Parts: sequence; structure tokens; C-alpha cells
Amino acid sequence: MATKTISLDEEAYERLKARKQEGESFSDVVKRLAGERSWKEIAGILDDEEADALEAAIGEGRSRSRERSDRLADEFGEAVGSDERAE
Repeated sequence: MATKTISLDEEAYERLKARKQEGESFSDVVKRLAGERSWKEIAGILDDEEADALEAAIGEGRSRSRERSDRLADEFGEAVGSDERAE
């Protein structure tokens, strides 16, 4: 994995260090504090039934999104075609 070097002033470093938990790298601390969750953190929160329901809801949402995208593309294509015919 690629890495980047950043500079922190003493106060920022001490604040970050104070929030560092045992076994965490500074990268882990930054990710946690930035609000990003890793899959490791959420594993086990849902039981199998809840996970299946969530997966189904996500699938349905994606399907609706694809259908809407296709519909808008068709409508846009028709609108462009009618503009070209009017000229």
C-alpha cells in the first residue's frame, strides 16, 4: 500500500497521539476520527436476517437507481432529438 508523509505541529501530534488506542497505527486513528469505518469495525453488528434484509434493500435501491438513470437517459435523448428536428 502506498503511503504519504504529512507534517503536524506539536499540538496536533499530541492530540492525535492522545486518541490513539492500543494496537492502532496513526493511520487507523486518522481514519477512525475522520468518520470512515472499516468493515472490521462493523462486522458482527447485524445478525444474518438483518444482513440479508439490508443486502436486499441495497439491491432494490440500486435497481431503482439504474431504472431511473435509464429513464432519464431516454428522456434526454428524446428531448435532444426533438430539438434537432425543430431546427
